[in-house]
Amino acid sequence: MIRKFLFVLFIGLIISTNLVSQNRNLQNEESFTFAFLTDIHIRPDMNAPMGFQMAIDKVNQLNPDFVLTGGDLIFDAMRGNQAHSDTLFTLYKQMSTNFNMPVYNCLGNHDLFAIYAESPESSDHPDYKYGMFGRYLGDTYYSFDHKGWHFIVLNSLDVTENKRYTGIFNEEEMKWLKSDLEKVDKSTPIVITTHLPMLTTRAQINGSDGKGNVSNSAEVFKLMENHNLKLILQGHIHWKEYGVVNDRIHFITGGSIAGNGWKGRRHNTKEGFVFVKVKGDDFSWEYIDHGWEAERLKQNYQY
Repeated sequence: MIRKFLFVLFIGLIISTNLVSQNRNLQNEESFTFAFLTDIHIRPDMNAPMGFQMAIDKVNQLNPDFVLTGGDLIFDAMRGNQAHSDTLFTLYKQMSTNFNMPVYNCLGNHDLFAIYAESPESSDHPDYKYGMFGRYLGDTYYSFDHKGWHFIVLNSLDVTENKRYTGIFNEEEMKWLKSDLEKVDKSTPIVITTHLPMLTTRAQINGSDGKGNVSNSAEVFKLMENHNLKLILQGHIHWKEYGVVNDRIHFITGGSIAGNGWKGRRHNTKEGFVFVKVKGDDFSWEYIDHGWEAERLKQNYQY
């Protein structure tokens, strides 16, 4: 009888210890939040600074750990001269200091300097293409770690011989990415941020034949085969879109802060941003309306 009692007591202690251990593991799971803001298109007119500040205020209320941007921070440097483009980047950089948390920036096509033939600056200008973005905001591709997750910000843009932008991860960037992934544990959850889409339904819906997307996304997915790629965040097309491939790779196209050039919705997607909640190796998300449409209609802004 005593042996039976001791055995039951022993089993009970094991179960209790396991439950306590499991509870501790759950409590110790890293959790954090971040905001993804894309296609801000800041400019001094169109009441854009007011609209951007409304988005900043909303993000600060939610108080995420950090902000990721998805490119097209300004509108625009592709056709612009030196003075005008400097003014736009200065405005963006000054306003982004109003965030109460770190901001990690991504390059968009409108952030490319003097790439169009109609630009008064030439291709031998020191700020040409990526130079002005780099001077104000830093590298066009890089990575960082946060609470057990690895974040990779990629540059999805280059310039064609006929002076137009195109979607591609160039050879140098791909070599860097391969080297970066070699330092990342295979189980580490990874998030990629890019301006031009890597995965999207746009071609099927609009019949665009993949134009405006990254042409060599497959090379990145090949590198990621044995890694834990959880999420791709992307912009450019100003609509809200979510999908998941083979119960593995999730992608979110994050709408836009500016909508249709600060004049209203584009593709019927409200102006807004993506708010991501991470717990352990999983995440959830929601699209946050920062209130610009209501403010624009209330003030009856005419453009």
